Formats: sequence, structure tokens, C-alpha cells
Amino acid sequence: MSLPYPPRYAFYNGSLQNSSSTSSFQSIDPSTSQPLANIHTTTKPAIDAAIASAQKAFPAWSSTPPIERARILQKAAAILRSRNDELAKIETHDTGKPFSETSTVDVVTGADVLEYFANLVGGGGLNGETIQLRADAWVYTRKNALGVCAGIGAWNYPIQIALWKSAPCLAAGNTMVYKPSEFTPLHSTALAEIYAEAGVPPGVFNVVQGGGEVGAYLTTHPGIAKVSFTGQVATGQKVAGSAAGGMKYVTMELGGKSACVVLPDADIEQAVDGAMMANFFSTGQVCTNGTRVFIPSSIKSQFEAKLLEKMQHVRPGDLFSPDTNFGPLVSKPHHEKVISYIRHGINVDKATLLYGGPETPAWLASHKNQDYKQGNWVQPTIFTSCTDSMKIVQEEIFGPVMTILTYDSIEEVIQRANNTKLGLAAGVFTKDLNLAHKVIAQLEAGITWVNSWGESPAEMSVGGWKMSGVGVENGRRGIEAWVRNKSTLVDMAGSVPTVFAKL
Repeated sequence: MSLPYPPRYAFYNGSLQNSSSTSSFQSIDPSTSQPLANIHTTTKPAIDAAIASAQKAFPAWSSTPPIERARILQKAAAILRSRNDELAKIETHDTGKPFSETSTVDVVTGADVLEYFANLVGGGGLNGETIQLRADAWVYTRKNALGVCAGIGAWNYPIQIALWKSAPCLAAGNTMVYKPSEFTPLHSTALAEIYAEAGVPPGVFNVVQGGGEVGAYLTTHPGIAKVSFTGQVATGQKVAGSAAGGMKYVTMELGGKSACVVLPDADIEQAVDGAMMANFFSTGQVCTNGTRVFIPSSIKSQFEAKLLEKMQHVRPGDLFSPDTNFGPLVSKPHHEKVISYIRHGINVDKATLLYGGPETPAWLASHKNQDYKQGNWVQPTIFTSCTDSMKIVQEEIFGPVMTILTYDSIEEVIQRANNTKLGLAAGVFTKDLNLAHKVIAQLEAGITWVNSWGESPAEMSVGGWKMSGVGVENGRRGIEAWVRNKSTLVDMAGSVPTVFAKL
């Protein structure tokens, strides 16, 4: 059967590689459950070859002047922007996200990060420090590239996350072997070809394909200096533990169960908009989602009335229609997981179902595309009158499931918001900016917003606290995760300390 996209293979030594693997899998369109492409699992010998390709390229690339690396990466960013709609179409087919989203967010924000790090290193962002110790002695520091790094991507923002990892990695002078999620792999070789077209030398950016076994092999490989992983907490713990055994550098961007705190004086409409953005954008498949929405008891009824009024603006449907802003879940297994949480909320947690539920969305029955009936569609769902002990409140669902909790004092909501082992994101809605800063300062999360939710520009360093991750991505601090420090003390007096001199 002819599929919409050609097969995907490994990419190293600057080109696509024919596969000797007998193992393959398919990328599936989440909206219809129809196959998109055959993906050939990269064998261990081929992974070794990809790493060898990166090792061979490292000396020349790391010694290339930063301004020259910057020019190449800036050209890649320009190519990404020129092909925005083509790449966004691939992302929509692969992830199930509406084209209205992928065409305005996914490729655009990835290109912004690439341009940001290119400009940062081109403008001297990798310069070290000089410290005068005394009249005849000083210290200088250098920031050296690490070597060959592994990037392990996630399925919810495939090309964006690939760029979040590869942009600072390559800008700092490292080389990369990148493994996309097996659920959304279509972007990977397209990105590799764009880098090559821009002038990135062979071996600097490489791609391998496969599931967890390929990621595990990369993580433990002695040729890998660093592992950057984005995904769920349980997998991240295994990856970090495995990498630590080889004393590798790591960056872990993991899950969250973030608190969206509406303070008593908040503008109700703005707070509702924020809560909807924090729960239903990308069909709730965002690690920073604010799925625990804390509302003062005094405004609960007003908030819920406005929320129900605005739910009509969540519009599932044809993914390439400009009116559609809500798509299916990424895969059958994930669909089953999210539905099981919704049922648990109803049947076991006994939470009050305010909107949605586990049933098949009614609009599918009359949709002109009958294939959509086989897709991973789900209703956006809201539970209210929730308590902190409920499973749907405690565990990351990673789907469009909002839980509403009430509180009576600022001290109480801060304590409850922090009562979780996760600490990825948090947000506050209020008209009182002094109070907003005081509350934000006490929330245990690495990514926070005031009167907004979800924006993560290239200039903003992001990373989780507690079990939500290690290290940061993006911003000026983001480049530090891809270099190691060397300090040198210079004694210009030319005299060695005399502790061993004759008495």
C-alpha cells in the first residue's frame, strides 16, 4: 500500500542511510488512525556508525569560529521559516494538532530558538571570564564544547523540541545524534536535510530511529558525552540514572502537575481564558499545563459560568480548517490512558463532571470524513469540586482534563499548590501585581507566569524543579548546559610558591 510519506531511515555522514534492519514500525495519523509512513528501526551497528560520524565531525566543528557556526545556523533558521507551512503540515499529520497551531507555533518557535542561539554565540556569548587576582596573577576561563551529545525528543512538539536541543548543542560546537519519538518521527530527517542544506557539515547532526531500546543504547554508549531528554518522569529517571553511571552531562525536561492560581481580585474573563489555555491548548498534551485550577470559594460560581460559556470556542474538526483549534490525542494507547483517567474521576474519585466526559464526541457522527471516526478524539473535560487527594488531581494525565479546586486563603492555596513532588510550572491571575510577585516567589516551580499561560520565548530559560527535571533549556543559561568550564591561573611573576624552599 502506498503511504502519504516515504520511509524514514537513519541520517548520518550527511545523508540518509539505507536500512539493514528487519524491524520497522509505522507513523500513524492520530485523526484517522491511518498509517503515514514506515519507519525503519536503526540497528546497533548503525547507531555506532552515527556516533562515529559525529565523533569524526566534532574536532573541525568545535574549532570553527563561533561567528561562522552562527552564519550556518542562521541560514538554517531562514530555511525553516521559508518552509513553515510544509513542515507544519507534516507536524499536523504526525501529531494530530490543528494546522492553525502547528503553522503559527511549532516551526516558528523552533526557528526562533535556533536564531537566538546562533546570534548568542556569534555575539560572544561563549566568552569566558577574566579575574585579576593580584598585580602579577590572573585567572581566565574558557567554555569548551562537550563532544557528541544525544538528544531524545518527545512526541508532543516534535520539531520544536528537536530544535530546542540541537540549536544550543550545535551553536556551542558540539555534534548531536538525535532520536525522535517513535510516535512522531516524520520531522527528523526533514530537519537533518535542512541543516545539511544550510551548510552544517556531515556528521554534525545525525538521526537514528526507534523506540526506548534505541534511546537506552544511546544513553549508555561510551561515545556520548551528554544526554538531553524530554518526556515523562518515570522514563526520565531511568535515562538520568543510566547516564549518571557513565558520568555524562544531562538535561531532563520532565512532566508536571502545575497549579493555575486565580486570586480573589482576578479579572474573571482573563482568568478563564488562562485556565482554558493551560488545559486545552494542544489537546492538553503540554508538560506545563496548569491542570490544577485553584479558585477562591467566593467566585467559584462566576468562574464556572464564564468557563462553560467559553467552552463553545473549543472547536474540533477538520485539522486543516482555520476554524479548528482542538485535535485528537496522539495515539491509541494515550487515548486509552486519558479516557481511563476521566472514568476514574467519575467512578472512583467521585468528582463532579462539569463538562465533557469519556463518551465519543457527538460531532464525529455527522462529520464528512468518515475516517475521523477511527481517530483518537476525546472531549475536553472539566471536573469541579475536586479535592487534593483525588487521583485526577495528583497524577499527570497529559490530556484535556481540567480539575477545579477551591480555597479560602492565600496561605492555604500556596501550601496546597506546592504539595506535589513535581515542580514544572505555575501561574497566578490577579490585578494586584505586588501580590502576584509575592505568591509567585513562594510557588515551587521553575517556569511561572503572571496573568498569562504557556508562552515560552527563546530568551526565557525554562526548566523544572523537584521531580520535574534537571537543568534548563533556552535563554542565556541554556547555552551553559552544552559546555564545560576550564579555569587557568597565570602567575606572571614567574615564581613557584616557596613552601618547599630551603629553611
